[in-house]
Amino acid sequence: MTDIKDNPEQYSISTVAKRSGIKTELVRAWERRYQAVTPTRTAGGHRIYTEQDITRLTLLNQATTHGHNISRIAHYSLDELKKLLQAEEAVMPTKLIPITPVHPNKALAEEYIHKCYAAVIAFDGKTLESHFENAIVEFGIQNFIENLLDPLFILISERCKTGELRPVHEHMASSIIRSLIYLLRNNAPCPPSAPKMVVTTPVGQLHELGALLAAIIAELKGWQVTYLGANLPAEEIAAAAKFTDAAAVTLSVSSYAGDNVVPKELRKLRKLVGIDVAIIVGGRAAPHYESILNEVGVVKMQNFAHFRSYLDELEIQKGKKRA
Repeated sequence: MTDIKDNPEQYSISTVAKRSGIKTELVRAWERRYQAVTPTRTAGGHRIYTEQDITRLTLLNQATTHGHNISRIAHYSLDELKKLLQAEEAVMPTKLIPITPVHPNKALAEEYIHKCYAAVIAFDGKTLESHFENAIVEFGIQNFIENLLDPLFILISERCKTGELRPVHEHMASSIIRSLIYLLRNNAPCPPSAPKMVVTTPVGQLHELGALLAAIIAELKGWQVTYLGANLPAEEIAAAAKFTDAAAVTLSVSSYAGDNVVPKELRKLRKLVGIDVAIIVGGRAAPHYESILNEVGVVKMQNFAHFRSYLDELEIQKGKKRA
């Protein structure tokens, strides 16, 4: 049953998203940036799509999950897309499955970092958001986070320290990323056997972007993530870990005040969750807490690539214990 009663060949964007496997926001982005499809509109301004649009978007979705950049294939005809996918099947004749896009061209990543930083300096949120949207589609979520977003925010932090930027510049860029979370979060359902994780920041740590990105990376790895936001005491973090039967707790520590709050919270958290729950700590201020991290047996996240690698190890360890 279609949702455009007068014409059985016309569909709303919600139906297109369900049938093609592409989020509605990404459908709009592909339309706006690359004219992948050109829907008509009702008198009220609502997009309406055809069966051919759905077929086209489905093929584009399959091709991009195999590492093809949407900017290069958006103009392909249906026959060209089918031939592209047939070639993929000839190499790997199994069912098409989502994979991480190929590592982005280094020069392209640096170009995006330069453009995004220029938008930050100009305090041009609209342009920065546009660059982010394009890069997400161009690179894929994981590579966008690791090869553009992470180095960009390191650069912004360094320039804040030198006085070239103000803290408000970093806040503006962070708020735009939060507004794009709908494009980054993995909405695919996790199997019941998926390992579970709680992600947050400890008391006094108000900046949550690092925690949010860690949650997204873990979701992309197939973990069932409970994201709690920022600034939680150890008792509440431990309660969440217990309620969800979490195998790991990941914390982001981005600021250092020279006090004993974070060490106290980490000691308390370790005592409450026990030794069977892994505690992972990352963030710009983590090196300042090296001694307490070693003391309580915390895994120090060096970068997101290291985080992904450790999650693989943790799954293997948990699998051996279950066996």
